[in-house]
Amino acid sequence: MTNVLLFLNKGFETMEFSPFIDVCGWSKNDYAVDINVTTAGFTSVVSSTFDVDVMVDKVIDEINIDDFDALAIPGGFEEYGFYQEAYSDEFLNLIRQFHDAGKLIATICVGALPVGKSGILKGKNATTYHLKNGYRQKELKTFGVNIVNEPIVFDNNVITSYCPQTAARVAFKMLGLLINKETEQTVKHAMGY
Repeated sequence: MTNVLLFLNKGFETMEFSPFIDVCGWSKNDYAVDINVTTAGFTSVVSSTFDVDVMVDKVIDEINIDDFDALAIPGGFEEYGFYQEAYSDEFLNLIRQFHDAGKLIATICVGALPVGKSGILKGKNATTYHLKNGYRQKELKTFGVNIVNEPIVFDNNVITSYCPQTAARVAFKMLGLLINKETEQTVKHAMGY
């Protein structure tokens, strides 16, 4: 079985969380793909941007990275507390552990920022939120990242993207990398993409 850890930091965006659930869910339900998504956070209930609460499967202290093949990180809003958890040493160490074990990391929008801050993207290509004069891309660059102003960038076994509009595309790309391109295309077509 392929297992994805979907980590929800406080203030995560629901639009960036749900595609991982739906794409993997359609794959499993309609095409018998052996894939599972486990949600996690710092607390058992995580409040999203715009105050939607989600009960997660695991809290960070319960995570064994050996149980997972990939880490998925949706972005979030600063004013809802996203960076308080996303920039914590505990979360940055989790990112490093996944990377050091050679596991795929998939991020959407500013979900790339903690990955950059962890140091694993230093000297690598990546992107993040590109609007509002690219202020988040400038922040990512301060971590030694080569900024590529493209919707989706894949380098060093990390997927990054530049806005919420890319959420489904990132989830499909993750599926293709974890399972295969044929499954990605089949599920994409079934979901109308």
